[in-house]
Formats: sequence, structure tokens, C-alpha cells
Amino acid sequence: MKILVIIPARGGSKGIPHKNIKPLNGKPLIHYTIDEAREIVGDEDICVSTDDPEIIKCVENYGLKVPFVRPEELATDTAGTYEVLLHALNFYEKQGRHYDIVLLLQNTSPFRKAEHIKEALKLYNDDVDMVVSVKECPANPYYCVFEENEEGFLHVCKGDGNIFRRQDAPKVYEFNGAIYIMNAEKLKTTHMHKMKKRVKYVMDEKSSFDLDTMTDWMIAEILKKEIR
Repeated sequence: MKILVIIPARGGSKGIPHKNIKPLNGKPLIHYTIDEAREIVGDEDICVSTDDPEIIKCVENYGLKVPFVRPEELATDTAGTYEVLLHALNFYEKQGRHYDIVLLLQNTSPFRKAEHIKEALKLYNDDVDMVVSVKECPANPYYCVFEENEEGFLHVCKGDGNIFRRQDAPKVYEFNGAIYIMNAEKLKTTHMHKMKKRVKYVMDEKSSFDLDTMTDWMIAEILKKEIR
């Protein structure tokens, strides 16, 4: 199957300024993702979608050609990832290059490894809309997550309220943002968050670590030094 790797890298990050090219343990963040992508496909099938000249320079200095400059309307604070993926896919299809799979890799997962991606790809087949990486969710809606009813009282979100130990509750998962493997044809007609046939790929807590704030960044620096 033909795989297109898409790495979104908008210039206007707020929580961690310039995060995509900010050095993490001495290496620009985006280079970690490029290294992983290169273990999956050749450079011609890796698309860094960015609007930022500094990011383009950082990527191309690493030997990877950036195929286009992302349009301004897809680089705002309100622009969605789905539209960015469609834009990239359409760019290649106009060149007569068609793909079976879109592999979305976000730069905010610095502890994701190529081995994780390879394992997740093994779960994909034509009957699946998406293979998505997840982690076990510590807050379980059958046990310790509550909603407020119309009378102002709390009740457990799911189930009948008769689960009193965490280990008795069904496992629940949350997307960790690391790996999204999507059917390219399905993606053209269905928003990635509305796909029905989704298969999980479970990652551990450390591998799932996601960068969102400067506190996250400081923790990641410590963790990177520990596993050097």
C-alpha cells in the first residue's frame, strides 16, 4: 500500500513558541518526527505542511524538501487538521500521485518511535477507516468521572454506579495524538473524527507523552536526558 506521511507544522504555536523547531535535548523537535517518517517511507512520500519560512529552512537543511507553502487560511488559530490533510492529499493527486493511506504524525509526540508506527501499520487493512494510537485513560467514566444532573447532583457518567473499584471498571482509552493511520479514500469524504471503523493501537504512558505547555517541555527535556 502506498503511504503518504503528513507532518503538520504551523508557525504560530502559542503554548510553546516556535515549538516545531525548538531544540529538544539539542535537536529541533520536528527532526524527531522526520527521522521516524524516514524509517517508514522515502523522502518523496513525506509532506511537511507549513506556512513558516523558518520551519521550511529547518526542514530543508535536514535534507527534506518542503513541497509547498501552506495557504494562509489553513494556518490560522482556528484552522483544523482535517482541512490541512485534505489540502496536502489534493496537492499530490493533482500531480497524479495517489495514496492508499494517510499517516498523520504530529510533532508533539517526541517519545513516539518508528517501531510504534510499524506496529500500528500492521493493524491496518482495507476494512478499517483508521488505526489510531491511544493510551489507557486514568479517569474512568464508569468509576470516577461524574456529570451534574438537572437538580445539581453528581452522577457517574456511564453505567449504573455499581462499580466501586477501578480494576472492576471496563478499560477506556483516550487518543494520545501520536499516530493516525487513515484510509485515504475515506478521508476525502469523512472527517477524521467521524470515522466509525477505528482500531486502537495502545501505547504506554511515557511513549504517549504530549507537548502542550512549557511545563511539558521541561519534563520532556528531563526524560530525554534519562533515556539518552
